[in-house]
Amino acid sequence: MTTSVLVKDRQRTGMIPAAAMWRSLVAVTLLATGALTPPAHAQDVAANSSPTKDVQGVWITEKHDGAFRIAPCGDAICGTLVGLDYKDNEPVPTGKDGKSECNLVMLTGFRPLEEKSERLGGKILDPDTGNVYQAQIWSPEPGVLKLRGYVMIPLLGETRTWTRYTGKIGPGCRLPQN
Repeated sequence: MTTSVLVKDRQRTGMIPAAAMWRSLVAVTLLATGALTPPAHAQDVAANSSPTKDVQGVWITEKHDGAFRIAPCGDAICGTLVGLDYKDNEPVPTGKDGKSECNLVMLTGFRPLEEKSERLGGKILDPDTGNVYQAQIWSPEPGVLKLRGYVMIPLLGETRTWTRYTGKIGPGCRLPQN
């Protein structure tokens, strides 16, 4: 169809052609999921807002099997796996792709959420499956970090509690054995 036919069709029916409707739907979806880039001032927001400062640091997971360093990365906040719990005679754990999980960036693109200003929204990688999920992080009190990973909407997710980590991390991202 040519452009003039589309314009005439829209004028005649008052409806938007299917292709234009799908483009609009995709654009709205990308905006809603945060897949499009943030405004230029987002770097200032990420660096200076209280929620981002509260979550920065090293955190140990609920099961004490991993430690993450959460820090600014570009115009957002990211989390890198810096400590792993594995035995002395075992190699460093690897993800589905066979690469070491040591220093793997697993939390990406976390920025303040407008609707819940104390939370940051971004994505989290499951290295065992290669799947990436939506996630939120926030610190409800000093020394505590909440991470909620979900599919589509936060209601369809699970929240984990991490605590601030002050211990040592050995070579190969090895956490000390208990």
